[in-house]
Amino acid sequence: MTVAESAPPLVFDPYDYAFQADPYPTYARLRAEAPLFHNEEQDFWALSRHADIAAAVRDDATFSNRMGVSIDRTAWTPHAHLVTSFLALDGAEQQRLRSLVSRAFTPRRVRELAPRVQQLTEKYFDAAFADGATHDWIGEVAGRLPMDVISEMMGVPEDDRAEVRRQADLVVHREDGVRDVPPRAIEASMWLMDYYAEMLRQRKAHPTDDLTSALLVAEIDGDRLLDSEITAFLFLMVVAGNETTTKLLGNALFHLAAHPDQQAQVLADPQQLDLVVPWIEETLRHDTSSQMVARHLLREVTVEGVTAPAGAKLVLVLGSANRDERVFTDPEVFDLHRPKAELAKILSFGGGRHFCLGANLARLEARVVLEEFVRRVRHYEVDRDAARRVHSVSVRGFASLPVHLELR
Repeated sequence: MTVAESAPPLVFDPYDYAFQADPYPTYARLRAEAPLFHNEEQDFWALSRHADIAAAVRDDATFSNRMGVSIDRTAWTPHAHLVTSFLALDGAEQQRLRSLVSRAFTPRRVRELAPRVQQLTEKYFDAAFADGATHDWIGEVAGRLPMDVISEMMGVPEDDRAEVRRQADLVVHREDGVRDVPPRAIEASMWLMDYYAEMLRQRKAHPTDDLTSALLVAEIDGDRLLDSEITAFLFLMVVAGNETTTKLLGNALFHLAAHPDQQAQVLADPQQLDLVVPWIEETLRHDTSSQMVARHLLREVTVEGVTAPAGAKLVLVLGSANRDERVFTDPEVFDLHRPKAELAKILSFGGGRHFCLGANLARLEARVVLEEFVRRVRHYEVDRDAARRVHSVSVRGFASLPVHLELR
């Protein structure tokens, strides 16, 4: 009997908790055995190889975003853009909305956040890690700082941020066995949309120096954003931006802790921060926060003799692309010294016209937080048994990550 004959049937179910615990063996089989895979029960297709996905993210004439980026039945709708903004649009409509938003969410605005991100980082480190004991990295730092940064950009009052974060968490969480958007997630989405609509009404009456007010006056040749377009973008920012950055910071500590020799290199000297950026980029490659995004096929697609028909629902498995042995050397190995040429090919933030608008902000936050971590921490350990994962189809990371710190 051959290895292929003895292997169990290939199953790819993104909702399955066992799969979410470690999806990478399944991804490896998909790339090797079924680079265009069909889940017949849930009726979606999946691309898993880097080359196929890199081409797909740049081809919205074939791989459309117009039905949204989630495979959840309720979320799969031509009205998805009303909640997820330009993420669920193509072509000229996508370009118009993204261009208008970019007038307010500028690279300069992101760069100018750096001092405030540093202040918030120091605030949370001072409060949480003064004794060097065991702490929840997510609950005390990684889950709070991204929400503070985005909320301050938008103008969300400090007293509201914990509840906004709780509602955002509910949007992405899935209970075991649930294969659609649960009622709690729908209610949380409605709560957030109502919250931002009210904030918008307040800014119209009393403009302030924040992103929400800037979005209200953003203009290109007389064209301005509709109120519904602004609230959808704010919703996208709090759910996508907050969640993915929190997960990036958690994944970074989790994986470095599993490699003591590399941890020793990163934490060797509080004045030497050269390995922080490679640490971030290798984390994004090795275990990216955003594991997969959905597309609607406008044309049939064929890979190695297998054809997905026009009209099909398909997922681009970004987490698999970043582990593709055709692109990355020893892809299963977490390696801080991976060549820059390889790291430049990661697809964690997508590509083409849909390249993540918040990528620079996520990298800025991660760099500031992890540089401060290096300045303060001599050594740390993660309680892997007590760590608690987020259960989500598309987002991979931790809801709780206990860490024991030895401070400098």
